[in-house]
Amino acid sequence: MDDLERLKSGVPGLDLILGGGMVVGSSYIVQGRPGSGKTILANQIAFHQAEQGHKILFATFLAESHERLFQFLSTLSFFDPGHVGTNIQFVSALDAIETDGLAEVVTLLRREIGRQKSTLLIVDGMTNIQPRDGGLLDGKRFIAGLQAHASFAGCTVLFLTNSRIGEDSPELTMVDGIIEMGEDLIGSRSVRRIQLRKTRGSAALSGLHELEITSDGITIHPRLEAVFNYPSIADSVVGGTGRLESGIPTLDEMVGGGLPRASSTLMLGPSGCGKTTMGLAFLQSCTPQEPGILFGLYETPSRLMLKARSVGMALQPLVESGALHLVWQPPTERLLDALGHRLLDAVRTTGAKRVFIDSLSAIARSATIPGRSVAFFTSLMNELRARDVLVLASWEMRELFGGDLQTPTPELSGVMDNLLLMRFLELRAELRRVVSVLKVRDSAYDPSLRELVITDTGVALTKTLDQVAAIMSGSAQPPGHR
Repeated sequence: MDDLERLKSGVPGLDLILGGGMVVGSSYIVQGRPGSGKTILANQIAFHQAEQGHKILFATFLAESHERLFQFLSTLSFFDPGHVGTNIQFVSALDAIETDGLAEVVTLLRREIGRQKSTLLIVDGMTNIQPRDGGLLDGKRFIAGLQAHASFAGCTVLFLTNSRIGEDSPELTMVDGIIEMGEDLIGSRSVRRIQLRKTRGSAALSGLHELEITSDGITIHPRLEAVFNYPSIADSVVGGTGRLESGIPTLDEMVGGGLPRASSTLMLGPSGCGKTTMGLAFLQSCTPQEPGILFGLYETPSRLMLKARSVGMALQPLVESGALHLVWQPPTERLLDALGHRLLDAVRTTGAKRVFIDSLSAIARSATIPGRSVAFFTSLMNELRARDVLVLASWEMRELFGGDLQTPTPELSGVMDNLLLMRFLELRAELRRVVSVLKVRDSAYDPSLRELVITDTGVALTKTLDQVAAIMSGSAQPPGHR
């Protein structure tokens, strides 16, 4: 089977959802309302191609002057004025339609493609094309006239339009691909998305993918469950089926000699019960040979350093030796897939074998589409497992006391290999922290409840709390108490 030659866009994430890039010599319609990012996307592709030494012809049917366009593009890092007039030729075609007619514009653009040996033609403002000859040459014939010549010359074409192509429109069959860009208001939050409605000759990633526009231009974050429908590498238990230290010896005993290699463990508990502290203990086993990552969304790296010192742990030496990498981002208006890809990118670049995620509940709140969390976390954990990564993650529960546990959905609990329940209890006018093992996949474990003790010298699990009853109610009592 032959592979089609591809034109690389240089837009992070776009080539991935296109199945490797745009097919050379093909034509694509990029549609979306004004402000959706079409012009930025096209220029980002153009300047990336110019950096590779290719020739680009950019024809605009907009009333906006080129100088004004360049003024706005100058705020984006990919803009290089040195390519304007050399590798990228900008042509204003709006006046030419009024004076010469659309047929002459087609002739002009076809001539320029051949003269400049352009490999990319961008036509911006298709909505403004109004035939001068009463409809003898309309937009469809305009596309066909350019498309045929460009395909023969090996020139890829992007048609940008503000109007949405209808399902019964002939343009759907004329072009090789249709890229739709949009923006939705979710509560008070605005979310940009991109969708491939048609991609001829490509195993593209269909559905909606979120994107961001920053000073670097457009970044697309493909849906994680679409990219990693199957893990990128075979899950062959690369490092064997042994056990690894959790950082707390008593916990290792409770789960059968340590956490199973390449497994995922979820700590469920309310705020303040010790989840982050247990995560810091987990990271103490990182080494430069098998480094780890602290992927945090709450405390900043400096606060985590302070927290670790207060309980007798030192993160700074681990960071300085390359054994530990701190990746932090605030849990504000983050995009779900951006977080997932950032974590996986960090794992790939560092070769991490141990990851603490604090927390999965904060990541889940970034989802803008209800019901996506289970599929997202399934693909994330499967990929980490295939990469032989030991994962410890936290999930914050609302209830400090009581037996009514608001746990994650049963499907998400099933995604994780191991589950730890952490609670507060009141005993003899004191608050105590307790930990119990709810699940260890394919292994026996100790289900007894242990008290979690945090001091300035470390963290430990003490003896079983077998002298009290009604622990899960949050108010423990001595046996026989009424």
